[in-house]
Amino acid sequence: MKSYAQDLRNNATEPERVLWNRLRRRQLNGFRFRRQHPIGRYICDFVCLEAAVVVELDGSQHVTDVRYDANRDAFLRSTGFRVLRFWNGDVLSRTDSVVETIFEALYRPEMEGRFD
Repeated sequence: MKSYAQDLRNNATEPERVLWNRLRRRQLNGFRFRRQHPIGRYICDFVCLEAAVVVELDGSQHVTDVRYDANRDAFLRSTGFRVLRFWNGDVLSRTDSVVETIFEALYRPEMEGRFD
């Protein structure tokens, strides 16, 4: 699983690169994010362990993978994580808004779900 996660880090999509440039190096008020981090049998796009927040970026394939995503989110929630989902297009066209939503979620434990 570690080598697959490393592969994903080395071959990041454009939306993943854009968001990582805004999350890395504790830029969000000192919160540390990891990218392509394994939790159980899943590899999460981004995770902040100290705030128990997972950030997932979804492309068009997620329109048809609704059941898989629901199962994945349920597992992550059962282990204490909150899951935030954003469409790739939103990350590219509304980066500041996406980052602001993530920032708010770090302090508001009730925030989770898809943000369009």
